[in-house]
Amino acid sequence: MKRTKLLTLLWAAVLALVVLTGAIAAPILCRPFYYAHIDALDLTERIGLSETEIRRAFDEMMDYCMGGDTFSTGILPHSQAGESHFADVRGLFLLDLRLLAASLGAGVVLFVLSRVTKRRCAPILGRGPGFWAGVGLGGSFALVGGLAALDFDRAFVTFHHLFFPGKDNWIFNPATDPIIFILPQEFFRNCALLILGLLLGGCILMIVWDFLRPKARV
Repeated sequence: MKRTKLLTLLWAAVLALVVLTGAIAAPILCRPFYYAHIDALDLTERIGLSETEIRRAFDEMMDYCMGGDTFSTGILPHSQAGESHFADVRGLFLLDLRLLAASLGAGVVLFVLSRVTKRRCAPILGRGPGFWAGVGLGGSFALVGGLAALDFDRAFVTFHHLFFPGKDNWIFNPATDPIIFILPQEFFRNCALLILGLLLGGCILMIVWDFLRPKARV
């Protein structure tokens, strides 16, 4: 089989995108992760709602963010500005899921084409695509995670300015959008930690695989 560095670069990009979008998708798709916070953060006592009511508000909000047509927050009222923000969130969630599906599909296509054309990855500086995907992605997010850990409040605000430019509807008024009470900052911090942990774990696995199976290039 002919070896090519272009295939190595393509696989590195695909692997990095799968790990990145997959890590982001985890707290979006895994609703039990949120449910576990209801007791852990004592939300029923802090908010004065039952666990069933909190779950319903969260589930209806997430149903919309996952592609549903109608925005709702259970028994909690919401403002037009709040609904507008969740419409923006919906766009980001769906974008991540589509990119995850596209990257997985690209991996399948790349695998088939490499077999049909009888091409294999050529090592770059002695390492394969898993190593470069892991080092590039892991190094970048280790730095980002380290900076965020120093001041999560500032990182939280910066994140919203980056992904919702020119908007301030993410600054909720609890009087008109009490949904914010069931989405405390501790939950978002733990989401960030989950994403970072999964991402770095995936990167470490790719690097270790590259070292353990140097001849098993994709």
